[in-house]
Amino acid sequence: MADEQDNQNQDGKETLIDQGTSLGPKTILIFGVSSFVGSNLAEFLKKDYAVYGTYHKTKPYISGVLSLPCDVLSRDEIQLVLYTVRPKIVIYAAGLSSIEDCSEAPDLADALNTVGLINVTEYCQRYKAQICYISSAFVFNGERRDYVEMDIPDSSTTYGKTVAASEFYIQKTSLNYVIFRCCRLYGRGHNPLYMTWFEKMQKAFHQGHNIQLDNLVMTGYLDIYYLAMLLKLAFEREVTNRLFQVCSSDVISIYNFGRLYASIFGENDSLIGKGRFNFPRINTMSGTGSLGDELFFKLDNSNVENYMNIKLPTTEESLKFTSFRMHGEKKQYKKGKGITFI
Repeated sequence: MADEQDNQNQDGKETLIDQGTSLGPKTILIFGVSSFVGSNLAEFLKKDYAVYGTYHKTKPYISGVLSLPCDVLSRDEIQLVLYTVRPKIVIYAAGLSSIEDCSEAPDLADALNTVGLINVTEYCQRYKAQICYISSAFVFNGERRDYVEMDIPDSSTTYGKTVAASEFYIQKTSLNYVIFRCCRLYGRGHNPLYMTWFEKMQKAFHQGHNIQLDNLVMTGYLDIYYLAMLLKLAFEREVTNRLFQVCSSDVISIYNFGRLYASIFGENDSLIGKGRFNFPRINTMSGTGSLGDELFFKLDNSNVENYMNIKLPTTEESLKFTSFRMHGEKKQYKKGKGITFI
């Protein structure tokens, strides 16, 4: 899929790389434009849209994107931003996405991941803007099976429960929405004060530090630009009131992801060791005791692939695309303390 000259795969479906077409002038407002997901979506979509963003504390500097201060817990500030920008599409990329942080601060997680989304959604309906929500595979509890869109979320984490609540609210109350429930996304962010886990891994390789990577939580892995391309297709086709699952066609541990990265980017894979990620679980309807140590978050892609007439890549194919779009360059980092655990 990373080869741009291959316009169709063996099933006759187009790759995402070659589906871009020109769009009319539309305005997009991204809540949480300073986040990893928000900043990358802004960078990608600004070529075809007038893109605005909101931030809470850290103002991002993305060329061609106007960033405005806004607290998603303040209804007055949300209304002021929407009234000023009058967007056609609103993307909610704000919130607390760390499973560990959400477990340690459940009230904050509920406020940012659920209450903030509810506030934004209500004003989107008032100003006739479509709400686009970026959800997560962690709305499920990690059974060894393929999850489909119709499965009832039964998350084993505080993070997953808050995200599932947001999905439910949008589907029950919004008249114009689109939800993308995603596997683990990776790439480089735009916030100089925060490094993504992908950047931390790159830095550790660059500095020659040993890295302990989890080998028990199995998820899909996609370059953030795949999600951006799918959003563009959905906006192009004016998709409404749909939930799409987006995942690589395979699921692997972050340990195996690191080994694939080392192979494709020419890094020393002997620096990688098997570790265990702190994955704080809570009780669910089905119970978590029977799940064991290994967790599987495999999302079925049939719906989005058939609807969009595309084929999503494997993790390896996604990493090859990442290498291609980064021109095979390894980001340079200053010498300093590395990381030993992801």
